[in-house]
Amino acid sequence: MIKVGLVSLGCAKNLVDSEIMAGHLLKSGMTLTADAQEADVLIVNTCSFIDAAKEESIEAIFEVNQSRGLRKRKTGQKLIVAGCMAQRFAGELQKSMPEVDAFIGLDQVTQVAPIIESLYVKDRAAGSVNLVSGRSVYIPDYDTPRFRLTPKHYAYVKIAEGCNHPCSFCVIPQMRGKHRSRTIDSVVREVKQLVSEGVKEINLISQDTTYFGMDRWEQKAGPRQQVDSTRGETLCDLIQAMDQIQGEFWIRILYTHPAHWSDELIQAIAKSKHVIPYIDMPLQHISENMLGLMRRETSREHIEKLIERMRAGIPGLVLRTTFIVGFPGETEEDFNTLLDFIKRVKFERLGVFEYSQEEGSRAAKMEGQLTPKVKKQRWKKAMALQQKLSFQMAESKIDSEILVVVEKEGLARSIADAPEVDAHIYVDPKLPVGTFQKVKIIASHEYDLMAEGSGVTPVESRELRNPQ
Repeated sequence: MIKVGLVSLGCAKNLVDSEIMAGHLLKSGMTLTADAQEADVLIVNTCSFIDAAKEESIEAIFEVNQSRGLRKRKTGQKLIVAGCMAQRFAGELQKSMPEVDAFIGLDQVTQVAPIIESLYVKDRAAGSVNLVSGRSVYIPDYDTPRFRLTPKHYAYVKIAEGCNHPCSFCVIPQMRGKHRSRTIDSVVREVKQLVSEGVKEINLISQDTTYFGMDRWEQKAGPRQQVDSTRGETLCDLIQAMDQIQGEFWIRILYTHPAHWSDELIQAIAKSKHVIPYIDMPLQHISENMLGLMRRETSREHIEKLIERMRAGIPGLVLRTTFIVGFPGETEEDFNTLLDFIKRVKFERLGVFEYSQEEGSRAAKMEGQLTPKVKKQRWKKAMALQQKLSFQMAESKIDSEILVVVEKEGLARSIADAPEVDAHIYVDPKLPVGTFQKVKIIASHEYDLMAEGSGVTPVESRELRNPQ
């Protein structure tokens, strides 16, 4: 029996790809192991969204490779590199990493078992094999074999794949292809199955969840037009269909784009019995100059009015966003405009990234590239501002009672906290993992909250979050 070790890097969308590979491996009769030393085959599912992700992927490949001397590789052990970095750079990597047995792309996730079997009959002296196809067209279905790698109480559901947006800093469309949505029936069947298995939180993901369904009716309508939800299926229809599923569970919507929000979607979320009022909407910038250079398809006025409508229309809204600082051509005025916007809007959750000059993107060729020093300074300034605002918002929760899902012993998340990326709530260690609980907040520190019975002080929470 072949034992396979799987290293999954990058975002939740990549994690779902890893889960699909794991499901197909188990279905074929192979087994999974967390011990790299005993694995017959090691798969590294890579990310290459930004330079840091590529570096992490390369380091992971080196770590499992005997030629780098970091560990003794098992005799005859096969090494497969999968995912976005393989999809994007397999030709180059094949030359620089001859120790890799095979490179597979995004459309080979369901073929991983026969690919492994073929490696055992292949003459290794012939070198590595590049099995990456052209631009990705694959999309999973409700019955796609899958072995979940998340805790039992939450799961990611990929409702679409690919992207049609022309953002100048991004190369995702080059790797993952054009946007293609699943059907409502397919998504509902998967969610229903997950809920029946005891999942308490469904996280909807894609490159742009708000574009769900529009790719199908836009094929008839021609080029992208302003959103008109009367012409075909949209995310609103999916929300209404999922609301018919019985059970106690949350639905969290991640990765929305400001260009495709509508008043109908705001109303659908406000009325939903399962969709929680947490919206992840990466804005990237607010300066009109930057939005144009980034090719974001929205204006500052559109974003400002949209946020007003969302906060007025969705009770208890928690708005999460991300911004890029140090983009080519960003002036001090542009950056200060962004800081003023952050200060005024007071996003409940916010992340800031330094611009990464991605090979193959439009922005990589732009004039006005900023120095690493300037980018770092702006990142620090923006994060310091958000930290101050987050402390104030966390402090305002003291003495309130909130609903949480217990993540693990002594640790929970609220509606306001998505897995892996947001704050922690320290709770009574006796509360059962994977259950919904009402807790009273008695203290806070920066991003985290302490609930009654947790026994954790604000100072201790800082030490737990940032261990030395």
